[in-house]
Amino acid sequence: MNEFGLKNKDASVADLGLKNVEAAYWNLPPAELIEEIILRGEGMLTDTGAVSVDTGEFKGRAPREKFTVCDEKTEKTIWWGDVNFKFDPLDFDMLHKRMLAYLGGREVYVRDAYACADTQYRIRIRAITETPWHNLFVNNLFLRPTNEEIASWNPEWTILCASDFKADPTVDKGVRKHNFSIINYTKKMILIGGTGYTGEIKKGIFTVLNYLLPHERNVLSMHCSANIGKNGDTAIFFGLSGTGKTTLSADPERRLIGDDEHGWADNSVFNFEGGCYAKCVNLSREKEPQIYNAIRFGSMLENVEFYENTATVDYNNISKTENTRAAYPLNYIDNAVEPAVGGIPSNIFFLTCDAFGVLPPISKLNVGQAMYHFISGYTAKVAGTEVGVTEPQLTFSACFGKAFLSLHPTRYAELLGEKLKKHKHINVWLVNTGWSGGAFGTGKRMSLSHTRAMITAALNGELSKVQFSKHPVFGLEMPASCPNVPAGILNPGNTWADKAVYDTKAAELASAFVKNFEQYAAFASKEIMAAAPKAAVPA
Repeated sequence: MNEFGLKNKDASVADLGLKNVEAAYWNLPPAELIEEIILRGEGMLTDTGAVSVDTGEFKGRAPREKFTVCDEKTEKTIWWGDVNFKFDPLDFDMLHKRMLAYLGGREVYVRDAYACADTQYRIRIRAITETPWHNLFVNNLFLRPTNEEIASWNPEWTILCASDFKADPTVDKGVRKHNFSIINYTKKMILIGGTGYTGEIKKGIFTVLNYLLPHERNVLSMHCSANIGKNGDTAIFFGLSGTGKTTLSADPERRLIGDDEHGWADNSVFNFEGGCYAKCVNLSREKEPQIYNAIRFGSMLENVEFYENTATVDYNNISKTENTRAAYPLNYIDNAVEPAVGGIPSNIFFLTCDAFGVLPPISKLNVGQAMYHFISGYTAKVAGTEVGVTEPQLTFSACFGKAFLSLHPTRYAELLGEKLKKHKHINVWLVNTGWSGGAFGTGKRMSLSHTRAMITAALNGELSKVQFSKHPVFGLEMPASCPNVPAGILNPGNTWADKAVYDTKAAELASAFVKNFEQYAAFASKEIMAAAPKAAVPA
């Protein structure tokens, strides 16, 4: 067995059980990985210099095939249910051995990396991948140690990713299909197989951090974007797909901490990652110049199509998938903060696309309401956006990232509440980027310029100078005025032609919130429960 590249001289893949691989390539620079990708016929260069690959059968994550080993460490701590599925420790060991045997006689690519930009919470990672493009993904998405650090690198967590290894449910107990992602907290290992989709690697580590940081370090892990203003003020943006999280947090007047995963510690907000995994559907230089310009040599595109007989990407072509992606280092964004660490936030924004036209365009939340809406994680899918969706559909995703939660949602909400009570200067805002004056089909979508103006006013402290009134159903504090925003749209009930119809629709949405929250009520505090909206309009 030959091992090439930069590594700790005392390290070997043989220590990981890979004694029979043909060759192991350690920490190759991006240029060499890209050369390997092209020589192996696994990708091609685009006209911007980025390398393009196809992830094969899977163009997205497979949440039903994601498992967690249930043992003494996790049995009473993990939030078991429809997100975290149990896997037997002995079955994990057998599957691991089969993966090691599969990689025998093959080339593997090893990457040392870490997560968490705040060095106090850093976790060291070693990823072993079957392909060079998975290795390039790890380089781009995680934080990159220096050559000096690599020379003495001892990982805490290991990721073994064999994308072409297919499990056999008749042999490999515990799996349901040939693809899988399994986390073992005791052995500090993640096994990924049967899928080429690189997002499984990224979200595997995010899930791990959603366990380690809140459970062991009292750090709130968050599925959010974050940026910093010229005065050093940090802002956090939560929001599900379609709410405008990426667009609204990408502010040329503010520097980007990160676009997806962060931790909130005693004295900092820090990025978990060293890169971005941006959606590319309908991407253009005009709409998303930062992302567009970041797709250059060293970046990796997934599942995109090209204009015929060219190396030019057609971002409007979604014949393979709508989930086209670009993976690039954070420093490819011009105004990115390095190191990616900010201070305690001054403002937190919960973004929701309310297709029912009920929620205010911006409103202020107290601590209990912040915890309640954080657990709820509400937005609405709009008719026409998905096959079969003919009218607005309610969507609730706990903590704006239910699929990646390791602990019960109330644990994250309690941590949020503790921090809000400790730092009383923090403002929490609920921002509706959806409809006004009626539901989808009747009302109008919120103007992006008005939404930006409201967020700017919140960031600049201008909303602290105006009067507020309480929403009769949701109890949210609505500003009476906002610079550069028509006062008439700030109270949603006043924008509907028929106030009685609005009251009915508001009560319906409130009832949906209450019904969704029933699954968490037994674990929620009185303060959280008191923040629930009223399911009927008070007399």
